[in-house]
Amino acid sequence: MEFIRACDDLAGGVRDAVAGMVGTPEAGEYVRMGADGTPTKKIDQVAEDIVVDYFTCHPFCRHLISEELGCARMGGEKGTIYLDPVDGTHNAVVGIPFYALSIAYAEEGVVQAGYVQNLATGETFHAIRGQGACLDRHPIHVSRTSLLEESAMSIYGRKFDPTRMFGIARKIRRLRLLGASALELCYVGCGRLDGFVDVRGTLRVTDAAAGMLICEEAGGTVSDPEGNTLIFPDEVSAGRSLVATNSVVHNKVIEYLR
Repeated sequence: MEFIRACDDLAGGVRDAVAGMVGTPEAGEYVRMGADGTPTKKIDQVAEDIVVDYFTCHPFCRHLISEELGCARMGGEKGTIYLDPVDGTHNAVVGIPFYALSIAYAEEGVVQAGYVQNLATGETFHAIRGQGACLDRHPIHVSRTSLLEESAMSIYGRKFDPTRMFGIARKIRRLRLLGASALELCYVGCGRLDGFVDVRGTLRVTDAAAGMLICEEAGGTVSDPEGNTLIFPDEVSAGRSLVATNSVVHNKVIEYLR
């Protein structure tokens, strides 16, 4: 698909541009307050500028929505791109090799393609609706773990509501907090994690759109904490909570969160 090829080109440019900044004070320099209400760091701005410049010159979509820029018209006839230029900014700033470029393409509110690349390692996940999901062009599938007691999950909870988080955390075997939601959703998709739970209410469409499609196309299930369909508004300041699993344990996780 043309979108995936474009993302491959973009990812190479972004990776080269930020490589020398990772783990340095320069990466974490404050630039401005982003459209999502969080501070934009220099590494975010450098990555975003590359992607926005590309889609400005190649009008692939009508709108582009990014955490830093907000919503911008791009000149295309249809479609919306959801962009997180560096998901896991803190990891990048301090030099932890788990941060990603996340790009999703949607038409009429339905995500049609998703692309997530770990900018530290080059590992690349992508999915096209109805065609499955891949890691470095090889098909992936969620795990088949059926018992919470044998599962590995990333679980993020509200600081003021520890019981909701730790009720499920005590049940699972391995707890992982990796710090980049787009990649963590992809890790559920390829079976490295059995679930990803974030009930902080802070995930935005730019954080999750690409990773959700990749997880679902790999056989996973994504919902809100009540088990209902998760709908994100096209507004980067609006946060949501999310539960993504290998499908087998999904209902069990929902039960513990209620």
